[in-house]
Amino acid sequence: MPPPLATELFDYALPPELIAQTPAAKRDQSRLLVVDRSRRSIAHHVFSDLPEFLRPGDCLIRNSAAVLPARLFAKRSGGGACECLLLRPTTEYNTWWCLLRPGKKLPVGAHFVRDGGFTATVLEKDSEGCARVHFSTDHHESIVATANRLGAVPLPPYIERSDPEGATRAADIERYQTVYARRDQQVAVAAPTAGLHFTPELLATLHKADVHTCDVILHVGLGTFKPITTPTVQEHAIHRERYEMPPETQARLCIPPSGRRIAVGTTSVRCIEDFLEKHPESSPPPQETFSSEASIFIYPPRTFCGVDALITNFHQPCSTLLCLVAAFLSPGSTDGIAFLHDIYREAIARKYRFLSYGDAMLIL
Repeated sequence: MPPPLATELFDYALPPELIAQTPAAKRDQSRLLVVDRSRRSIAHHVFSDLPEFLRPGDCLIRNSAAVLPARLFAKRSGGGACECLLLRPTTEYNTWWCLLRPGKKLPVGAHFVRDGGFTATVLEKDSEGCARVHFSTDHHESIVATANRLGAVPLPPYIERSDPEGATRAADIERYQTVYARRDQQVAVAAPTAGLHFTPELLATLHKADVHTCDVILHVGLGTFKPITTPTVQEHAIHRERYEMPPETQARLCIPPSGRRIAVGTTSVRCIEDFLEKHPESSPPPQETFSSEASIFIYPPRTFCGVDALITNFHQPCSTLLCLVAAFLSPGSTDGIAFLHDIYREAIARKYRFLSYGDAMLIL
């Protein structure tokens, strides 16, 4: 067992002005920091340069889940405003696990209402503070349809919006979503942000260059933003994320590839590595969609089975995503931690934009 890793090893000073509040004017004009692990080199590009670094036969493995406008503003039956964030559906129609604010004023049995939208009843609360809520909608529609009509985008807390239902709502609904998101799979409350930089034109260019794409459906949750607060990384309770992997993606992972497997996003890495732990590369892939829950925690000195390159954004200090990137920079050792700090110092010095709406990094 590797020795404990102090959480402070993954801390750094992030200037607040570098936290991107809006996306780049055009998706593929965000900046791209390219890291060559074998040469331990760094180069500076824009995302539209990505085809220069990919080869025929390479495959992008990406999360095609769509983000639901899951923030619903309402009023408590006794008066006062409240907010409901849809997290995941239950097996009962129009009944979801949610986060409620203010939670203490919405106990089991409480009601809240959105005019022109729904009446909601709190049915149950779990030990983590989530509430099971049933919605009766005004137009006899699903609560997903109601959320698409009235909901606000569940942007991360570091992206500030004074009026999330106002003028910026339409722009955020468009841009906090990948161009390849499947609108019939609105299962995410956080965007797979590494994929936000792709445009239809860039994807067409990659297709012509014989760069393939394979998809997973990953239910990215709020746990992806949860910082590590324990003294050591190993003490942190990692979040779980459900995923579905179609047969063609499974085949790409289980059959020796002809090109590199390039994960688009750290959450895609977790999905890939979790799948391969359950289905080693030598085993035949299942012939139907595989569904599971990734609870894997990746940090140095982890090695990787199914990822040869990674596209990712710049992450928060002391985050599980930062741990994963450090592991990928130097698989099998802890050397990637120091390399990670070198890269982030360079990115800060050159004023790259950080976090969900920020710039990207390609690790080869």
